[in-house]
Amino acid sequence: MSATSAGPLPAPLPRPAAPRRRRSAPAWAWASVVVAALMAAPLASVLVTAAAPGGEAWAHIARTLLPDLLVNSVLLALLVGLMAASMGAVSAWLVAACSFRFRAVIEVALLLPLAMPAYVCGYAYVWLLDVAGPVQGALRDVTGLSWGQYWFPEIRSLPGAALMLAAVLYPYVYLLCRSAFLTQSVCLLEASRTLGHGLPRTFLHVALPMARPALAGGVALALMETLADYGTVQHFAVRTFTTGIYDAWFGLGDRPAAAQLAACLMGMVAMLLLAERLSRGGRRFHPTTTRSPPLRPVVLRGWKEALAILACAMPVLLGFVIPAGTLLALMLQAGDPLDPRRTVPFALNSLTLAALTAGLAVALAALLAWGQRLHPSALRAAANRVASLGYAVPGSVIAVGALVPFALFDNALDAWMRARFGVSTGLLLSGTIAALVFAYLVRFLGVALSAVESGLTRIKPSLFSAARVLGRSPGQAVREVELPLARGALLTAAVLVFVDTMKELPATLIVRPFDFDTLAVRVHSLAADERLAEASTAALLIVAVGLLPVVALVRAMRKP
Repeated sequence: MSATSAGPLPAPLPRPAAPRRRRSAPAWAWASVVVAALMAAPLASVLVTAAAPGGEAWAHIARTLLPDLLVNSVLLALLVGLMAASMGAVSAWLVAACSFRFRAVIEVALLLPLAMPAYVCGYAYVWLLDVAGPVQGALRDVTGLSWGQYWFPEIRSLPGAALMLAAVLYPYVYLLCRSAFLTQSVCLLEASRTLGHGLPRTFLHVALPMARPALAGGVALALMETLADYGTVQHFAVRTFTTGIYDAWFGLGDRPAAAQLAACLMGMVAMLLLAERLSRGGRRFHPTTTRSPPLRPVVLRGWKEALAILACAMPVLLGFVIPAGTLLALMLQAGDPLDPRRTVPFALNSLTLAALTAGLAVALAALLAWGQRLHPSALRAAANRVASLGYAVPGSVIAVGALVPFALFDNALDAWMRARFGVSTGLLLSGTIAALVFAYLVRFLGVALSAVESGLTRIKPSLFSAARVLGRSPGQAVREVELPLARGALLTAAVLVFVDTMKELPATLIVRPFDFDTLAVRVHSLAADERLAEASTAALLIVAVGLLPVVALVRAMRKP
């Protein structure tokens, strides 16, 4: 019997493909972890130093000063929050929902107080409204009364300091609320109008609740700047945590006590941010449809138009026109008595520090942003957020946190060099420009990173992929395609950091080298000696530089 054919043999099964090895990120992409560790070092050093047992100075501060510092800081934050929210939200609603004369000019002018540092505004108002100032002098000349025979509000008080801070910080609320109002669903606003609600009730019951995240975000920014302020509260004789840190560091010479006060201030900032997050809960504030016509402004006439113009003009007058006009008059009347050749170094010091900090901040921000963009990972994303924490921390806290590890390193190195070679190295890092620039970087890297990341989100990833298909390496694709497209975001980041560095006072006072003065230090020193007229020149230079981001914001607002 012949064997039957079993047919063709089955084709062999394909061998399983070897798993593709995931390409590891290059070394530079892990720089975000190193940068985050460096940026977090000052905050960690404050917490570690504060955990140590307190000495006699801390016991004295806790027993006598701490209650006043806490109460004043809380009251100041509450007053600034209420006033900034009122001025910012009302003005944003009026320019977004109403049409009146000079609206286009006022919409831009409401940004001008961003150029005015709070301490400069405070110095101008003290000169204007104090007992020896021109306002009370004119009042005495007109009425014939002597000092003490008439009532006049005390400018150097906690409410006065709160008004100064709110007058220059409300633009944070204005910017965010204006954007929120312009993007709200017109259907809800029209439904409110058809139910018989006028503009005020629609604002209070519909528009403002829907804009709560923007309102809370703007108020949170204003409050963080309030808790970080030193020049205003010190000149207005209001004791807060920032003045307590400075007094403990320089007055008592107790760095651990300063670190413990800095830790208390960090706790207040953290509680502020946590309270806002918890109060929002799981509620949502976005519209349920994207098919909505643009907001149609309501035309105002008569007394309503006059009231709207007044309500929008008052914040600009308080936060920019009056203080800037006062400083200009003082400069023309007296000005800085120093020879210009002695004044120029102050400006050069400020410009050098600001330019150096801005360049380094933009370079680090670009490294962090592109590292996460090209090689995304949860670790790098967390590292970028840690590197951005410094902007939420007051400059005085960062200054204390930066000097503590620097001092430990300098002392340890000096002791080792003395023991081994009999040579003293002195202070290599503490009290140097390098330490000051590092403190600035910790404080403002978050500003640069936010601007760069925002610019990268507007660049389509397909452009990078197209460059790779055409044979470009990742580095070449970034340099030739994405970097030119992100030039505007990089420039914006540089301008923001540059201006913030020019205005920074608490960190500069604590960390600066001996006999190294900037424009901000010059203004503070003259104002502390009641030489406000002489401080006007340096103050106006700071304000002039502060107009740069205002110009950038105006251009961004006018883009379609």
